[in-house]
Amino acid sequence: MDKLTIVRPDDWHLHVRTGAVLHAVIAATAQQFARAIIMPNLKPPVTSVEQALSYREEILSVLPAGSDFQPLMTLYLTGLTSVNDVKQVAASEHIHAFKLYPAGATTNSDSGVSNIEAAYPVFEAMEKHDVPLLVHGEVTDEKYDIFDREKIFIDSQLQAIVNRFPNLRIVMEHVTTEEAVQFVASAADKIAATITPQHLLYNRNAMLAGGIRPHFYCLPILKREQHRQALVAAATSGSPKFFLGTDSAPHLTHLKEHSCGCAGCFNAPAALSLYAEAFDQVGKLDKLEGFASFFGADFYGLPRNQGHVTLAKTDWQVPEVFHLANETITPLRAGETLHWQLL
Repeated sequence: MDKLTIVRPDDWHLHVRTGAVLHAVIAATAQQFARAIIMPNLKPPVTSVEQALSYREEILSVLPAGSDFQPLMTLYLTGLTSVNDVKQVAASEHIHAFKLYPAGATTNSDSGVSNIEAAYPVFEAMEKHDVPLLVHGEVTDEKYDIFDREKIFIDSQLQAIVNRFPNLRIVMEHVTTEEAVQFVASAADKIAATITPQHLLYNRNAMLAGGIRPHFYCLPILKREQHRQALVAAATSGSPKFFLGTDSAPHLTHLKEHSCGCAGCFNAPAALSLYAEAFDQVGKLDKLEGFASFFGADFYGLPRNQGHVTLAKTDWQVPEVFHLANETITPLRAGETLHWQLL
């Protein structure tokens, strides 16, 4: 197959930041995706309906002329999130979920939840009003190895939430392990997961072997090859429980290439090409449309898109950098040749 046309896809996990960075990166997503779930971990975090609607207007204001891209907003769940906040989100047409960050789990997660059980009344309200919970599924206690934190979160936190709130819709964001795949696959239909292109294509060698490559550093961190293979099997299985979420996370180049570099892969410029590469490697391009275009919309209860996009097996080069003022942002696979291109 050298050409593939699919229903226009959506990105169900995206960071676009604000201000100058937003201006620099939003077009890369808008040219590929019809909609995207926008993460709320700004500084300060997006914790109210009013803030989310204001952020949405900022995103819409910087879209390329003629773009019909729609940002789907979320609220950052904190220890101060109330049942009334849940009711307001349920009544809003533009806000679609709450995001749970365990405090300290990733970029700008300092305002996250330290005691998850204390949030149970909020989860109960979310279950009642059918508002999805999006989870960064890692424990943060430093006594746990960074490569084990996803599995430990499932065993110590997520399983209890699922048992306590069986009708709460939960997306386990950016799953990275065989154990997470097994958990989601065996859970009820209320439980789903997103998978990033970097976790489908790379294991931890890409980041660590032959020198440290900071642009492959993200959280949850890349894992062993056995886990990558489990993710590929899940993504290409045709199961509606697994769908596209890039977790594209732009950082200024000098903050990535730093003695304490930021976590996050800016994969948006090549997102669909990277997913096509991953599916093509295992002969499952026919499964890409469901994963990219159908299953996420179905889980969120939104209509599937009507338009189409076409990918061709044509070599092209990922830009070396994206410019903003006197700074740059370096994309994943910068300067490299990819073999699938969005027409």
